[in-house]
Amino acid sequence: MSSFGILSYGAYVPSTRLQRKAIAASNSWFNSSLRAFAQGERAIGGWDEDVITMGAEAARESLVGFDPAQVSSIVLASTTLPFADRQNSGVIRSALMLPTPVRTADTTGSLRSATTALVEALVGSADGSTLVIGSDARKAKAGSRQEMLYGDGAAAVLVGSGEPVARLIGAASETVDFVQQYRQAGRSYDYCWEERWIRDEGYFKIVPQAISAALKTAGVEASTITHFCMPTTLGKVGAAVAKRCGLPRTSVRDTLGDVCGDTGAAHPLMMLIDALQDSRSGDRILLVAFSGGCDAMVFDVVRTGATQAPRGGVKGALARRREDSNYMRYLSLNNLVDLERGMRAEVDKATPLTVLYRNQDMIQGLVGGMCRNCGTVQYPRQRYCVNPNCNALDSQDDYGFASRTGKVMSFTADYLTYSPDPPTYFGMVEFDGGGRMMMDFTDVDPEKMEVGLPVRVMFRVKDYDDNRGFRRYFWKAAPRAA
Repeated sequence: MSSFGILSYGAYVPSTRLQRKAIAASNSWFNSSLRAFAQGERAIGGWDEDVITMGAEAARESLVGFDPAQVSSIVLASTTLPFADRQNSGVIRSALMLPTPVRTADTTGSLRSATTALVEALVGSADGSTLVIGSDARKAKAGSRQEMLYGDGAAAVLVGSGEPVARLIGAASETVDFVQQYRQAGRSYDYCWEERWIRDEGYFKIVPQAISAALKTAGVEASTITHFCMPTTLGKVGAAVAKRCGLPRTSVRDTLGDVCGDTGAAHPLMMLIDALQDSRSGDRILLVAFSGGCDAMVFDVVRTGATQAPRGGVKGALARRREDSNYMRYLSLNNLVDLERGMRAEVDKATPLTVLYRNQDMIQGLVGGMCRNCGTVQYPRQRYCVNPNCNALDSQDDYGFASRTGKVMSFTADYLTYSPDPPTYFGMVEFDGGGRMMMDFTDVDPEKMEVGLPVRVMFRVKDYDDNRGFRRYFWKAAPRAA
């Protein structure tokens, strides 16, 4: 029987993991207390990753096995949206090649913006499905506690009618102007208040009220909760809140802080997906997001993730990792140090917005063409078929490359072409099912880069126009498991 709830999910964590001991080693001369946080690692996006690209990758995974045409709305929640006056979720719609009638919205201003959007999607009665995406890439001052504890990442949840993984059975919110941290418009970094006060006056007083109300609405006892998900960077606070609310001690979930860091607005969804991947039918999940008040949601797990189309989720995203101990590279890629980049970085990169609009499907959707006469696949789509034995005129239908895999035919590591993270890797990719394309490579491990390497394409930043505050997006080839 069809019902309403969470139909699917997807997650994305950048593959590069900066080791916290490298941060501590560089800054503990000034702040020795950082050594206490020197365990584990945090996910850091590459120079070509941002909230939009990470959100697009999480959304792509959530739509595996589903008809994209059924999506009626997209909500992107983030506190670090790249554009203030361009709809960021609209760029994701283009990348996913969803129908243009889809409704899109950006929501921001709070670390619980994603849970607020999720509640609205689950209690709403909109036709079709809603894609709720949380994505954040917060900056932090060098040598700060936030630099040690933050991480980059995105999570997406597809909500609608069908055969859900989980159903919402109760929800409650507390809106309180409790300022544990803030970032004024135009500033780059969060300002955080004293931790003990946040714990005692915030988590211990505001959160239990929301949990109590949510459990009452759901009509369930605290003792029946199987998984308690509450993002926090304060140690042992989750266990203390669980004890105060009568939740089982075993229900407290790992916050994932040691393996990726706190991913901001995305983190409640990240923890929810991680719990869903570990859940069995009949389990109950309590999801809490604390920021300027509290959102609390109670879910009944209807079926396990094993019954879904294959997807990596949070666990798959975390497994795709590459250690990095180069702290200076992290500072440079995040513009936290004024690095001399040389004359080749001074090229003016104006973006013809008319060209971008007219070729939107080709550029942001990676749509090529297939000849209906001979079946030849090509990118870009042109009026004439490139097959010399065909050369048919106006014979091409749309052919999407974004969902295709392929392998490396040739590659070059170029130190002369400017890249924020040299060298620039590019080469020829041969796609499974036909078609070849000269592409940039990303997430490259120099020791594993070789002809024949299996790749998939990922939505990334192509380059930045710093003079006009614009960034262009395109697709790049990234290594994949064989």
